[in-house]
Amino acid sequence: MANHKSSIKRIRQTESKRLHNRYYAKTARNAVRRLRKLTDKAEAQAAYSKVVAMLDKLAGKKAISKNKAANLKSKLAKHISKLA
Repeated sequence: MANHKSSIKRIRQTESKRLHNRYYAKTARNAVRRLRKLTDKAEAQAAYSKVVAMLDKLAGKKAISKNKAANLKSKLAKHISKLA
């Protein structure tokens, strides 16, 4: 167990940040899943902008990597372009 005040505080901060990141990463994953299930192109394009903003925000805060966010955005854009 930690012996220093600073390390005890750091453990508390890390745990709360981990839970925060986990919640928002899970929310983004669910949003991506919902977007992939959409079949209407107009509806999908409206949802896409919100999902992209969410992914960019997560990548900026390093909850997910920027490459992961870029890959997801690319695949979603490709999915939307295939919709009729």
